[in-house]
Amino acid sequence: MSLTASEHAELSALLSVGLAMLLGGAIGLEREASDKPAGLRTHMLVAGAAALVVALSDVMVQRFNTGLSAQLVRSDPVRVMEAVITGVSFLGAGTIIRRGAERQVEGLTTAASLLFTAAVGVCVALSQILLAIGVTVIVLITLRVVGEVAGRLR
Repeated sequence: MSLTASEHAELSALLSVGLAMLLGGAIGLEREASDKPAGLRTHMLVAGAAALVVALSDVMVQRFNTGLSAQLVRSDPVRVMEAVITGVSFLGAGTIIRRGAERQVEGLTTAASLLFTAAVGVCVALSQILLAIGVTVIVLITLRVVGEVAGRLR
């Protein structure tokens, strides 16, 4: 059985979302193990949503240009990424809190990991798989190893 172009695009998007969620889950596992407010499920969903938004932007342009003599509908990839970043930044802001008499700020690293996880999802959606895997490893090293070093310095 052969797939239509539309079915191929859907399957490709589905695989991208799945891979993005797996990579986001790796970051989320570290946050979960560190008992942070945004853990496994949140990071998986952020990465998957970012990949889906990017994939759907291509699908929408292709769908609305079908049958038209000129390409009337265009997509600005920078705006798509801005939308992802804005949404995730709003979500990340919810993880940032102040505690104690010193008004210590907590949650900045988790907010940053959510933003980075969204970027991993965008990488996957743009077929930058090696980059997505590589930066996921770098994030995990940063969160775990650099976190331990910073803790010892305090």
